Amino acid sequence: MSAISMILVVIVAFLAGMEGILDEFQFHQPLVACTLIGLVTGHLIPCVILGGSLQMIALGWANIGAAVAPDAALASVASAIIFVQSGAATKSMGTATAIAIPLAVAGLFLTMIVRTISVAIIHIMDKEAAKGNLRAIDMWQIVAICLQGLRIALPAVALLIIPADQVRAALSAMPAWLNEGMTIGGGMVVAVGYAMVINMIANREVWPFFAIGFVLAAVTQLTLIAIGALGLAFTLIYLDLESKAGNGGNGGNGGSGDPLGDILNDY
Repeated sequence: MSAISMILVVIVAFLAGMEGILDEFQFHQPLVACTLIGLVTGHLIPCVILGGSLQMIALGWANIGAAVAPDAALASVASAIIFVQSGAATKSMGTATAIAIPLAVAGLFLTMIVRTISVAIIHIMDKEAAKGNLRAIDMWQIVAICLQGLRIALPAVALLIIPADQVRAALSAMPAWLNEGMTIGGGMVVAVGYAMVINMIANREVWPFFAIGFVLAAVTQLTLIAIGALGLAFTLIYLDLESKAGNGGNGGNGGSGDPLGDILNDY
């Protein structure tokens, strides 16, 4: 990997770390982070596939109360770097996907450190606010956000320092049973992540669409564009039927006319 590519990867990692808090441009999402790393390293398509697999895992991750979800940003960036350093071979994708889970859990430790430091920064900002020093408040706000970026950028630098030959040698030295086990485990984790999302949104109204999509996905003659077009068509049909139900539907009074809104209201 060239020096310019390494610098660009670190920049992507820095942005991913900040976006884990800002949530504005979604750089921390696996699909976006892996795609950008693939773009700057010349392995776009394999990294897009890796990002898609990791995104399926992260679909079920969410912060609930004081429980913080695993760090998707660190998992995405570190897995993509390891994948690229190994040569972006298809056989390494399962290993990179499986490695993402412990990396995401390890990222929680770094998150805890940065957020603990941020508490001290908040107290400093309170003192500056009492003085009416708005410039200092802005400066410390930027410092706090940059710490979130460094939380991902520094591990990325550490991984980039490791020579690519050593990464390939380490992966090649893995026994076949371990490599195959990690590949199978990575595939199972992807399915579990999607199952968690289905479990959250499952109801009588969306199950038929899931069944239709599952059947269509099994038809090998249909491309992703064709399946996407069918999904868009079903969405328009659903919205049209929903609007007709909201207009009364010949005197019907079964709900508010907004099925998804009714589900949210139930919660």
